[in-house]
Order: sequence, then C-alpha cells, then structure tokens
Amino acid sequence: MHLIQWDFLPAENRLPEFLAAYGNEGEWVKLFRRGAGYLGTDLLALPDRPGWYRTVDRWTSVEAYTAFRRACAAEYAALDERCEAWTAQELPGPETP
Repeated sequence: MHLIQWDFLPAENRLPEFLAAYGNEGEWVKLFRRGAGYLGTDLLALPDRPGWYRTVDRWTSVEAYTAFRRACAAEYAALDERCEAWTAQELPGPETP
C-alpha cells in the first residue's frame, strides 16, 4: 500500500469549506475515486496540534497514484488551486516507509 499524507491548518472562518473539500466524502475523494487503485481517505484531527488536520490517502501502489496524477493532472491542479483559499498552512505529513 502507498500512503500520501498532508497536514493542514484550515484558514480562519473557512473550516466548513475545508471539511467539505478534504473530508472522507469530500471533493478530493470524489476526484481520487476516478483513479484505479484508490483505496480511501481519512481526515484526522491532530490532537498534539490544535486546529490542524491530517489527510491520509491510501493507494494500492505508487504506480497507481502516479497514473492517477498523470490522467487527472488538470482536474487535480484546478481543485488544488481552489482549495488554497480554505487553508492557512499546508505541510507534507510523515514519510511513508
């Protein structure tokens, strides 16, 4: 399994939009479901960092994720740009072994 993890601090007063985009049934999940090998996403509140959330996207392999990124590059970029307004900070999550 291949994991993609990102940590986010939602922008002030934008938590509803952030959750709608990044939640377990959000806009990102709807896009990811178009990719073969997508297994699911979890959105987790980080108890040691109040206000922060981590997304954990599960893929069968790095190849499946890479193929999805190639096939849906334009849609991915457009959604990423739109979601920038809903996040104050965005950092790569922990490395996947």
